[in-house]
Amino acid sequence: MFEAVEELIGEHADLERRLADPAIHADQATARRLSRRYAELTTLVTAYRSWKECGEDLEAARELATEDPDFASEVKELGARREELTDELRLLLVPRDPSDDKDVILEIKAGEGGEESALFAGDLLRMYLRYAERLGWQTELIDGNESDLGGYKDVSVAVKTRGTPPPGQGVWARLKFEGGVHRVQRVPATESQGRIHTSAAGVLVLPEAEDVDVEINPNDLRVDVYRSSGPGGQSVNTTDSAVRITHLPTGIVVSCQNEKSQLQNKDQAMRILRARLLAAAQEEADREAADARRSQVRTVDRSERVRTYNYPENRISDHRVGFKAYNLDQVLDGDLDAVIQACVDADSAARLAAAG
Repeated sequence: MFEAVEELIGEHADLERRLADPAIHADQATARRLSRRYAELTTLVTAYRSWKECGEDLEAARELATEDPDFASEVKELGARREELTDELRLLLVPRDPSDDKDVILEIKAGEGGEESALFAGDLLRMYLRYAERLGWQTELIDGNESDLGGYKDVSVAVKTRGTPPPGQGVWARLKFEGGVHRVQRVPATESQGRIHTSAAGVLVLPEAEDVDVEINPNDLRVDVYRSSGPGGQSVNTTDSAVRITHLPTGIVVSCQNEKSQLQNKDQAMRILRARLLAAAQEEADREAADARRSQVRTVDRSERVRTYNYPENRISDHRVGFKAYNLDQVLDGDLDAVIQACVDADSAARLAAAG
């Protein structure tokens, strides 16, 4: 299992040398990429050294235990610790999602349920914004189509980390499990008789693509402009500033109307288009490799129902991993760590099992 560790230690030392060269930092994209790889390998190298040191201590304790039985308890403790470190190191050596360090574009769309679904989409947006705030991430509203009662028919927001996150703590690494259908059970604001209704909203999480990730031929694009509109069809401005971009080879359509100028809306729409094309390319690669990202909790089919928010019981349930808790009010206030960690742990277990 550890045949490649020495080679990775050598790569870690080489990266440390390169990052110490000021010339590397003249190219921020290269410096950022190398820093992320260095942080990833630092975690692995640290875990390996702890594993090796624990093994040496265990051997020493075993030798001492043959002469002094009092060391038997220490042998047992060190043996258990050694097993924990072995599992940790084995997981670090399993190939991980190459997009884990990327920022994301989060899209939320109201589903069946009319105005109530749009209000729930707005609740989900606030939940993710508060979660991002808790973690010190930056958020940027790219585009949104508000409903009459203050919810969202659809909304897109960029979520970015500050600096280089530790391995496994990037925005995509945490939020990629949020994609799917989110169901809510509650008494709608529009319900006069107090009956509980069920509605849903869809969440799509895309790793944000950099220019080098996706090459787009301008001849493959059809760009249409139209007049922006707000809730109830009222005009936001009197110019044709809204932009709709169609990627002809794939049929992907992206529109944006939040900005005041046509150029700004086009730039934002292109960001979303690049992210969708990158996600489509990655999913196609996954299908060809027949591994579906080696994950049992996250599938290519984003239409699956992933979570239920039950207001009367204050219950949050994730159907993929069997997670259930009765702190829905806290979760909606951005306390998402427990439910996301349940998905991360299930994914880690699946990757370990797949690696044998």
